[in-house]
Amino acid sequence: MKTLYFIRHAKSSWDYPELSDEERPLIEKGIKRTSKIAHYLAENNVIADIIISSHAERALQTAKIIAKKINYQDNKIIIDKNIYGTNIDRLFTTIFSISNEYHTAIIFGHNPTFTNIANYFLDEKIDNLPTSGLVCVEFDTDEWNTIVNVSRLKCFVIRPKELMKVKK
Repeated sequence: MKTLYFIRHAKSSWDYPELSDEERPLIEKGIKRTSKIAHYLAENNVIADIIISSHAERALQTAKIIAKKINYQDNKIIIDKNIYGTNIDRLFTTIFSISNEYHTAIIFGHNPTFTNIANYFLDEKIDNLPTSGLVCVEFDTDEWNTIVNVSRLKCFVIRPKELMKVKK
């Protein structure tokens, strides 16, 4: 069995016009929403075998918030420049290259690709995966490169706004 989590980066700042798009940091609202997602993952005993993140600052910061909460060493986060500005086919290439020794992977990245890949697996399509949004897909396979051809055991979306209503 393989479990794949897609997490869109948290809400980021547009307050620094001198920064490139890849350098934009998170804002406090994004950090809070990501903390809710991190808490959800920890409460549900999610353990990542591998975390892969876009190199963009906002994605990497988001990955580090989640990693800390689920006890994954942030220095083990794999940075993949191909996730930034990618399309669904290139994202599948990243996924298919994950070693089969890993059973649970979390990937941090960007829209529109993350909405597109969510809709590839979801029965009920979504218009947009929001910032800090999470998609989980569990596959009945032992090989990452077969996930598009096997049964999905479960598939769901968690939006931070849904968790904001829940008190710790």
